Amino acid sequence: MTETTPQPLSESTNDCYVVQYDRLDTSPLSVTIAEAVATYRGTDATELEPLHYAVNADALEQLFEPRADGLRTGGSVTFEYSDCLVTVTADGEIRITTA
Repeated sequence: MTETTPQPLSESTNDCYVVQYDRLDTSPLSVTIAEAVATYRGTDATELEPLHYAVNADALEQLFEPRADGLRTGGSVTFEYSDCLVTVTADGEIRITTA
């Protein structure tokens, strides 16, 4: 299950949108990222450029998929996608801000 929670970035006027991705879910991480960015931007995911234009989606999936010895416990990747800055962490958090 994917839960979404809008959260303030800090005391600044910028806003941040956070999605918690369940790494054991059958929905691909790349789909969750595209849907979260679309929600943040107030548009439909089909109107965004393909995610693979911004990042190697297959490598991103492999980086955060469960390993034979359990779930990855550390690390993050940050990239720009559709005028947003997207950070994915090993604990399943997807944080979106304006680039």
